[in-house]
Amino acid sequence: MALVLGRNADAIAANFGANLFAGTPQLGSMFILTFGSAMVGSLFSADAWHAPTFAAAEVQNPAKNLPRAMLLGTGIVTTLYFLANVGYLSVLPIHGVVDGATTVARGIDHATQDRVGTAVMEYMWGTSGAGIMAFAILISTFGCNNGLILSGARVYYAMARDGLFFTKAGVLNSNAVPGYALVAQSVWTSVLCLTGTYNQLLDYVIFAALLFYALTTVGLFLLRKKRPDEPRPYKAVGYPFLPGLYIVLASAVALTLLVADKTRAQALSGLVLVVLGVPVFYLWQRKAA
Repeated sequence: MALVLGRNADAIAANFGANLFAGTPQLGSMFILTFGSAMVGSLFSADAWHAPTFAAAEVQNPAKNLPRAMLLGTGIVTTLYFLANVGYLSVLPIHGVVDGATTVARGIDHATQDRVGTAVMEYMWGTSGAGIMAFAILISTFGCNNGLILSGARVYYAMARDGLFFTKAGVLNSNAVPGYALVAQSVWTSVLCLTGTYNQLLDYVIFAALLFYALTTVGLFLLRKKRPDEPRPYKAVGYPFLPGLYIVLASAVALTLLVADKTRAQALSGLVLVVLGVPVFYLWQRKAA
């Protein structure tokens, strides 16, 4: 919509013209820290890429359907995210002034409360644009929550079935749903919501997620070495180069969040929580044995 209805020739000339790279900082430590911190939002937009695997045991023909679901889901989200950003750049100039009288004057870097999407909608639809965007965000949030809540509870369920969590979390109710796991998840989520702002929780979650994604991919290499004869219905495309590159990039972004002043506190909180989980895991494992 922004690419068609909100097209702003001045913004396009400023953002995509001859001065495309004007004002871009030189590649260095500050640029790397800023770039890594800015990746948090984009990574979160696709963070549920692995959610279909939580219900793998209940999927028909998982060897075929799970990779397809993950590829299509990630591809669609990435395409939409890219197009949304191109739309923003087609409507608002990157650079503006803090006290600008209009959304265009403030630009992207000084959009009110950093709400670039809302600023674009206000440019296109006037004062009603903010309401339209708020409604769209609600729909997106409820849809996202629906998927994350249902899939996340399956993690508690699987842990309980393996003897690594409370036994009741591994019990299905009359509707074949892990009701106790859903309750445990809601309690922990509520505790997290009371510990910080949305942006703080975002930095905290993404750091912990990147850490686990990197470790999970390391596990791929370990399993290939320790269990070479195991059946492998899922193909690791580009192995070992693509998984290796993923480990390097995920670790680099996580390290950036740990070093950058803006995200260090939240990243450290995520690191502490992950480290605390190690002795808890061994205690549960010992109990299960």
